[in-house]
Formats: sequence, structure tokens, C-alpha cells
Amino acid sequence: MTSLTSIDISYNELEGSLPNIPAFRNATIGVVRGNKGFCGVIAGLNPCTTTTSKGKNKNKNKKLLLLLIPTFGCLLSLLLVVGALSIGCRRIRKTNASSADESNENPWAIWSFDGRIIYESIIEATEEFDAKYCIGEGGYGRVYKAQLQTGGTIVVKKLKEAVDVEMASQKAFEREIHALTETRHQNIIKLYGFCSSSRHSFLVYEFLESGSLKDVLNNEERIATFDWNKRVNVVKGVAYALSYMHHECSPPIIHRDVSSKNILLDKEYEAHVSDFGTAKVLQPYSSNWTSFAGTFGYAAPELAYTMEVNEQCDIYSFGVVTLEVIMGCHPGDLIFSLVSASSSPSSNSIISWPMKEVLDQRVPFPKGSMLGEVALVTKMAFLCLNPKPEHRPTMQQVSRAISSQSSIMLSLSEDIKLEELIDPKCFTY
Repeated sequence: MTSLTSIDISYNELEGSLPNIPAFRNATIGVVRGNKGFCGVIAGLNPCTTTTSKGKNKNKNKKLLLLLIPTFGCLLSLLLVVGALSIGCRRIRKTNASSADESNENPWAIWSFDGRIIYESIIEATEEFDAKYCIGEGGYGRVYKAQLQTGGTIVVKKLKEAVDVEMASQKAFEREIHALTETRHQNIIKLYGFCSSSRHSFLVYEFLESGSLKDVLNNEERIATFDWNKRVNVVKGVAYALSYMHHECSPPIIHRDVSSKNILLDKEYEAHVSDFGTAKVLQPYSSNWTSFAGTFGYAAPELAYTMEVNEQCDIYSFGVVTLEVIMGCHPGDLIFSLVSASSSPSSNSIISWPMKEVLDQRVPFPKGSMLGEVALVTKMAFLCLNPKPEHRPTMQQVSRAISSQSSIMLSLSEDIKLEELIDPKCFTY
């Protein structure tokens, strides 16, 4: 092109920059007339610059974006619609499949009730287990209060969703089912039924108006009415329930989580042992468990070094609960002091204290025969807290002793000391 000496490209609707060659340097404006946007060395044209080039490229990019943005927007909207429809269809299929499964299964075992009607009533009463109906939560799930349209009130213990729990929860559920359906006792909470379906797994209990023993002991307004007579009756009720489980059930039932939160009270403050989520129906020679499932502060000390579970674990926990009823608070500090005093006794140790120093100060000191009953259940608590499991009494011995005061010889003085109650001498079962 450098040898080209003349050129005429007029009226071709061309555009762009002209090359710097002799043909254009010596040409007039007429040779490029009728074109648009030329720049270059010809006199009368705008010189070509980097800015001009960039401006043209920028305009081209803007035009390209104006075309591409709506296109991509339409494609994205289409993808979102298709995705939403796909998810919706899958959910519908899953719901239909669950409904079909539920319609084909009969998961209920309800005494004197139609299981399907009760199930639907519970779902309606709790609004599909809405949090506002939740009255408690344990390691395996939440507890709900349900007011049925019939006017009755029940408690529903719902297991966590299958995706959130391990197989251990299902096993715990099965243990509770088995233990409770075979259990009939006035001091053990009633099981109305259970459900283990593809959507939910839960237990249906009777509703007890006064809540848990722990709630009552921590309620300053209600504690004034929780007098010594009611407290002793609570201790007796728990003892009767555990004696029944250990000695009248075949095979025996170990609760393994006896604590104040698992003892429920009715409107008359009658005790009902609840929460068999960790209960184990013992078979001969099958006392070893693989996990700790009790409540710290109530568990027997031997569980710190062995997983062998037997009736003695419940007996120790009963001793802790009994002292909690008598003291009005958890007796952890007292138990620790007693253990320390037994290893290094002194005249100033806690065992030389009068019993009235450890009784709940929020209610009047017991008088007369009631003082004897309070002293008796306190002594039984200390016997149950023996660090050596083999030296603890059985729950059958405990229940018989506290229902008959003739088996214990105690001074009824207000100054009776703890050492008289801790000493196992002068006591026969």
C-alpha cells in the first residue's frame, strides 16, 4: 500500500481511521466524500486520536450491554421459575408419600381412644407443635401442653426430628414405650398412648397441674403452701414408685434419672415419677450401658468410674432428691461436706450441726410427730447416700421404713443433730 499514489473511496458509507500512506497524504477531501466518521491525514478530516478510538469502542460496548442485559435477565427469571416449580413438585410428592404412608400405618396404641382422632386433635391443639405450647425441653425432645376440643388437657413429649437425632433417641423412645405400657402405679405418671410414624414420634401423658417438684421448690409464692406434711408425702410417693419398679416389675425397671425435674405433682401435691427416657428394662446379666444419661448432681458416684447400672443408682438419686425436699434446694454442698467430714472428723464438722440448720427456712419448723417423720426421711436419705453401693438399703426397705415409724428410735427434740441421723446404728429395716 505504501506504493499507492492515488485513491478514491467516496460514497461507500465507510468509517474509521485512514492509514498514513502517500495516497491519502496527497489526496483532497473529495476522495472520501459520502462516507461517515473518517479520521486521518487528509486535510479537512479530524485527526485520529486514542480518545476517539476509545470513545467509539465505549459506545459499542454500551450498545452490546443494552442487548445482553435483558437477554440474561429473561434467562435467569426462567431458571428461577423452573427451579421453584421443581422444588414445589418434589415437596408435594413427599407430602403425598408421607400422607400415603400414614394412611397405611397404624402407629397408635391408645387406651379407650381412637388413635387417629387423638393424633389429629393433638396436631390441631398444638398448631403443629408451635413453640408457644412448649412447656419444657429435655435431651431427647420438647414437651408440649395440649388442650383438646373435648376439654381435656394432656402432655405430649415429642422426639426431635429424625434428621436431628441419632439412633440413640429412637432406642430411648422404645425403652420408654416398653417400660410405661407395662407400668401401673398411682405414683408413676400415666401413659395414654404413643405415636411412632413417618412424620412424628411422641408420647402422650396425663397432665399434672402443679408441675415438677423442682418448679415448686424454686417458686417463692408456692413454697409457703408446700408444708412438711406435703413434703414427706412426696418423698413417700417417690419411694413407693421406685420400690414398685425395682421389686414388683419383672424384669425390674431402672429409672436412672431420678431428679426433682422428673417428679411431677398433681393438684394435691401427690408425687408421680416421670420421664423414662433413660429407663432400662434389665435382663439378667445385662447391666452395662454405653453412655451416661442421668442428671449431674443426682447420679451415683460410682458412675464416675464404671458404667454398670443397677438399682443402687436410683437409690442414691432418691437420697439426693429427699434431701432437696427437706432443705428446699439441691444438697450438693451438704453432701460434699459430709464426705469431707467422714474422712477427717472434727468437733466443728457439719455432722455436729442441729438438723434445724439444714431444713428449709421458708416454712415453719416441724413440731411433734411431724418432726419425727421429717427426721426419719432425712435419716433414710443419708443411708441412701452411702458411698458404697452395697451398703445402701433397697427401695423396698426404704418404703417400708418410712411408712412405719416404729423402726427408728430418734429423739424428737428440736436440737436433734445430724450425727444422730447419719449414724446407721440404732436402726433396723
